[in-house]
Amino acid sequence: MGKYGENVAVSFLKKHGYKILCKNYKNKLGEIDIIARDKDTLCFVEVKTRRTDRFGAPQEAISYSKQKKISQVALIFLKENHLLDQKARFDVVSLMGAPGESRLELFKNAFQLEQNYAY
Repeated sequence: MGKYGENVAVSFLKKHGYKILCKNYKNKLGEIDIIARDKDTLCFVEVKTRRTDRFGAPQEAISYSKQKKISQVALIFLKENHLLDQKARFDVVSLMGAPGESRLELFKNAFQLEQNYAY
């Protein structure tokens, strides 16, 4: 459901005014599902899908270690593209249910970049 979820999330984000800049950005530390712009803010978007809530809501699967990894990947993207002065945030798109009948939720500013990262 990964690629399906990402495609649904891209359409959903576009409908909510996001401009998609990149899908599946990868560097040596990991991957970010979607990088987009929401007005004047750069958004690093993690997409989580689940068929049922048996093991919790999709957004609950983003552990502290996963947040840290996404933050590190985002910092490299910002450095490589000379965007350290840009406003940025971490969003999550949650999809629950079977393909074609998924319930979507957008969590803006879902977590914060840790203060102890060196730029």
